[in-house]
Amino acid sequence: MLYDNLVKYYLRLESTTKRLEMTDILTDLFKEATADEVDKIVYLTQGKIHPDWKGEPEIGMAEKMVVETLTKVTGLKKAKVEQLVSQLGDIGLTAEETLKGKTQGSFFQRNLTVTDIYSGLDRIARREGQGSSKQKMDDLGSLLADSSPLGARYLARMVVGKLRLGIGDMTILDALSQAHTGSKEKRGVLERAYNLSSDLGLVARTLEEEGLDAIEDFHVRVGSPIRVMAAQRLSTAEDIIEKLEGQCSAEYKLDGERFQIHKDGDRVNIFSRRLENITYMYPDAVQLTRTQVTAEDAIIEGEAVAYDPDTGEDRPFQTLMQRRRKYGIEEMMEKIPVRVYLFDCLYADGRDLTLEPYPERINALESITEQKDDYRLVERLATSDPAELDRFFQQSIADGTEGLVVKSTGKDSIYRAGARSWLWVKLKRSYQSKMQDHVDLVVVGALHGRGRRAGSYGALLVAAYDPESDVYNTVCKVGSGFTDENLEQTLVMLEPHRLSHRHARVKSLMTAEVWFEPVVVMEVLGDEITLSPLHTAAFDEIREGSGLAIRFPRFTRWREDKSAEEATTVREIADMYSSQLKTLS
Repeated sequence: MLYDNLVKYYLRLESTTKRLEMTDILTDLFKEATADEVDKIVYLTQGKIHPDWKGEPEIGMAEKMVVETLTKVTGLKKAKVEQLVSQLGDIGLTAEETLKGKTQGSFFQRNLTVTDIYSGLDRIARREGQGSSKQKMDDLGSLLADSSPLGARYLARMVVGKLRLGIGDMTILDALSQAHTGSKEKRGVLERAYNLSSDLGLVARTLEEEGLDAIEDFHVRVGSPIRVMAAQRLSTAEDIIEKLEGQCSAEYKLDGERFQIHKDGDRVNIFSRRLENITYMYPDAVQLTRTQVTAEDAIIEGEAVAYDPDTGEDRPFQTLMQRRRKYGIEEMMEKIPVRVYLFDCLYADGRDLTLEPYPERINALESITEQKDDYRLVERLATSDPAELDRFFQQSIADGTEGLVVKSTGKDSIYRAGARSWLWVKLKRSYQSKMQDHVDLVVVGALHGRGRRAGSYGALLVAAYDPESDVYNTVCKVGSGFTDENLEQTLVMLEPHRLSHRHARVKSLMTAEVWFEPVVVMEVLGDEITLSPLHTAAFDEIREGSGLAIRFPRFTRWREDKSAEEATTVREIADMYSSQLKTLS
């Protein structure tokens, strides 16, 4: 496929904010793609070259490098290009405009293919060391010289990480299903393959090369992170026992970093819940896995919890995050050691356990783990008695945890990768009255600060995630709880995701002064959930003309360990509202 053909699809995608139209456009695109390029098209459409978890180099070009490149390619003066960037507010539109009237010509201009662009971007990303900036600009200049003006628009955006087509993973899966089967009915099959591989490009290529049968027979692969299973929430032990039909095992919910460990012989990789490769953070956990896990190949889930080396007491999540650094890890490992608590086994010595019930997975985990004080299974209790569950809950609080995760032990208690399932239910201390539990919400917009907050943001518009429609629905504005340091972080964290318009996957009745891509997640604590005509979460579901909003919301911390798709869902907000009504009645 010619690159110019691909960007025509991008132009169509950019011109609509309707998800169904986006799906149809992508369906047309995937019908035209060949097996050897469909994965590349998927990655480029996501604005990347490889799945994030592979840890491959990113393109890493600053906007000023693109400006320099455009001056060389077009023959325009640098001041003119910079003026256009300022006027248009978009490096992509600037590239398009400059190439329309470039004064430098090429005698050997070629018709770039998608593979040419992909390979060129990959080459740019891999440039490193002394002189790499000039090499990157030379490589980009070669691509721009052969690009059409429209192609330059999207190429420039790609290299600075601002493609922003508004395409979600589920939209791509819908389109792949439509392209190959004529309907969205097989989306679930494709989604499972994606959940097991965390690689949309691989799913697309497998479907194109081997057909739907290969997708239906998709298996776990050591080294490819599995998208994590998440829990629902209920407010009482009685409700949980009833929901799980008395077949339960409760585990301590710890205040650490959840991660997934992949062991392939002596090679160990650790992935965060966001599927980032964080092996470098935990050399101690890597060594413990080598010595304490007897299986040759395994995928296990657990949580790293920091502890005080002097007292032995567990320390909070924020302390653990100090290990998120590239340098000085050995020193930080001594200062902030960790214990690893294991709670699931998804694969062991050639056996895919994701479709096995929870008790089978725990048995497998116990059989391949030689436990010791700093590497062991999490505290748990099998029970069908609400009173016993409540006592265990109180014990967990006394031991300094956040509460419990209660898991079904029934025959259907499989590992639902990538799903928030009623097979797992959270019970936390803060659920016991009104809405005093924290929720994780996605920043989608902002209002400018006034007075003391001039130059910063006065309030952030935040949203819950609706996985069914793959959109974000607003639920409140957050303006309190921020320290001066938090406000400074806000400007830095949000600037790369700033938009001139509302994102296509954001549903909002409110108008923000600044819009953002739905990427950054914050933890919020509120007083209660109320009906609101201004917010779109669960709109028209409980009362016509009203959605749900959080009253008196307060910022508590950033959730850099969570992706936007792992934020609190609209359904959870609605369930919390219903539970709140029961408490008040």
